[in-house]
Amino acid sequence: MVYPEIQHHGARDGVTGSCHQLVMNASASLLVDCGLFQGDDASIPSGESGSRLPIDFPLDTIKALVVTHVHIDHVGRIPYLLAAGFEGPILCSEASAKLLPIVLEDAFKLSFSRDQQRVERYIDMVESRLVALPYQRWFTVVDTEELIARVRLQRAGHILGSAYAEVDLHYPQQKQSKRVVFSGDLGAPHAPFLMPPQPPERADILVLESTYGDRLHEDRQTRRQRLEAVIEHALQDQGTVLIPAFSVGRTQELLYELEDIIHTKLNPPPAPVGASSLANTASSENPNLPSEESVNPAQLPLPSGERAGVRGSETKLQNEITPESARGRETETNPQPAPETNWPQLPIILDSPLASRFTEAYRALKPFWNQEARERVQAGRRPLAFEQLLTIDSHADHQRIVDYLTQTARPAIVIAGGGMCSGGRIVNYLKAMLGDKRHNVLFVGHQAKGTPGHAIQTYGPKGGYVDLDGKRIDIRAGVTSIGGYSAHADQKGLVEFVTGMQRWPTEIRVVHGEEKAKQALAAQLQSRYKEQGSLGLKVIAGARE
Repeated sequence: MVYPEIQHHGARDGVTGSCHQLVMNASASLLVDCGLFQGDDASIPSGESGSRLPIDFPLDTIKALVVTHVHIDHVGRIPYLLAAGFEGPILCSEASAKLLPIVLEDAFKLSFSRDQQRVERYIDMVESRLVALPYQRWFTVVDTEELIARVRLQRAGHILGSAYAEVDLHYPQQKQSKRVVFSGDLGAPHAPFLMPPQPPERADILVLESTYGDRLHEDRQTRRQRLEAVIEHALQDQGTVLIPAFSVGRTQELLYELEDIIHTKLNPPPAPVGASSLANTASSENPNLPSEESVNPAQLPLPSGERAGVRGSETKLQNEITPESARGRETETNPQPAPETNWPQLPIILDSPLASRFTEAYRALKPFWNQEARERVQAGRRPLAFEQLLTIDSHADHQRIVDYLTQTARPAIVIAGGGMCSGGRIVNYLKAMLGDKRHNVLFVGHQAKGTPGHAIQTYGPKGGYVDLDGKRIDIRAGVTSIGGYSAHADQKGLVEFVTGMQRWPTEIRVVHGEEKAKQALAAQLQSRYKEQGSLGLKVIAGARE
């Protein structure tokens, strides 16, 4: 056998389940990610039985697991890997080492047991295996007469702590060396908190993601303005804007930009000379515009609970909604045009205990934020703990919020866990609100085929339906998608990651994408190589594991 060899145990024919094994020689290999299959990727190939959760490959040569980032489609099968007998170290970035135990605790509870003692023993075991690697520093995994193998992590710009992995292989007896790079998930520029990825110096073999390999993103620099405009339009229906979001990464970016919208509303730029009288007139005619007498969010008539409250404030929400007041609001009609959105009084509801834990962890990881985010904190702002942010913890409080927002015409923004609507608290909101045209669903990320999110995104604008928890629900709520919010690089970014290297790869394995995306990216890469007069590229895309 010629080494190195790469075996794919996931994300080669789809977008989820990332798991790649780098066989370095007959006795040593590395595993890069061990993720959960989602959507259509989770279905069993024809003629096979069982599930795609168990680890069906031998572990005896695996010296370490390298985690590129903590999204569930990259780490969700780690509990099964440990259960199968893997005893090696788990290598990841310093920020990922803080976030990974939170993800794996949740995955363990969903897959194995909610017994607290078992959960704590499991997390203790995980934490004892973690090796937190600073970016740009080599770590030796194998050092023998036959093989010297080192791993180095570099910023990937996808979520906080995300990395691509460089693996440097040296075979002393053959006097040969190889550099293998696993991209993980690469981010796009202008992401909150994150510094953009820089291409490696070189790679002989590159395993490259292709989630958006067949398209270009909308302008990310203006996405905050688009987010504001879409929400303004949706709230004219006097209902709730539902945003399904993954607990780590997307949720924190949304909070960051919502805080910026509210900050701008409260601190508008100086009006042009001569415009002050017009501004005063507008303010007097529209009582919904911000004023010194704006309502404190603590006075918002939303359900209270043990841990439901204004993030960053000790004030609890005291004004419990009664059934009578809810019914009164339900029957109210307003023949007048919908008022302008009063952003400083608009509740931003984060309804996901897991997302709340990640948000707290993000706040603790400020040293890893980019310069813009740190400057906001230095200016006294709280990008992840602003006054309008309400967090919901207990299931009882969650259900009260769902009931209240369903029965009333109170505008609100809800960010709920369950990025593809296949689970999490977003499902209860959708079951309650999809049939009501007052409400709106806003998608800000990729929806994998076979997920309820993809069905809502595809068929909602056509007046279709979706199946949730075995029940068919007609989609009457508005459905909108905003581009530019993907945490993944687009085709241009992926190609630039390759062509930005001083020495381009001679072999590229295109993974983590749907077939159309993989083939489009492969064709674009081959075209760029030909433009440079290089015909030595081998692209592997679309083959089965």
